[in-house]
Amino acid sequence: MDLYFSPLACSMATRIAIYEAGAPAGFIQADLKAKLLPDGSSFLDVNPLGQVPVLRTDDGELVFENQAILQHVADAFPEAGLAPPPGRERTRLHRWLSFVGTELHKAVFVPLLDRRSPPEVKEYARARAPSRMTVLERHLTGRDALLDRFTVADAYLVTVLNWSPAVGIDLAPFPTVCAYLDRMQRNPSVARALAEERALFAEEQARRAAVAS
Repeated sequence: MDLYFSPLACSMATRIAIYEAGAPAGFIQADLKAKLLPDGSSFLDVNPLGQVPVLRTDDGELVFENQAILQHVADAFPEAGLAPPPGRERTRLHRWLSFVGTELHKAVFVPLLDRRSPPEVKEYARARAPSRMTVLERHLTGRDALLDRFTVADAYLVTVLNWSPAVGIDLAPFPTVCAYLDRMQRNPSVARALAEERALFAEEQARRAAVAS
């Protein structure tokens, strides 16, 4: 399988899941600004929305949307335990994937990361952050992970929380969330993904600066 990604974007959650599963995969970096792939072809031919992640399965099917891709990886490699089987725990996994995707990723971080967002939209998004972090603070108290063990929901959450410094969200009032993030960032799969994607992000920024100069 191949993962279309952009450095430090939400696609990093799938990279983490792939590493945690020890799964064979290729990684294809998409230039989201130019909508181009490394071979010069248009990324829009892969995803008309021009967004990552996209997963190309071994049989050639394209899978879109972060939550679907993460669960596909978990189900493809069940021995890794990245998702519980159908039942009550799977419902809990769906809950946290949805929470991270809608209440944090889209409701808070996307408006703050988007340079085109008007100031009042950014202010509104920032004002929503404390209530969402309070939910996490309460849930994670006494827990090492969102469920009873590391799952794809944690891969998604650590990816999103990693954006906090870039948008000026202070996690200090939420010590349990801070401890969770620190613990997750020391997970070998997370640490590997972060190191690789930070380096790729720096290279991408340098290339853009060179073109602009």
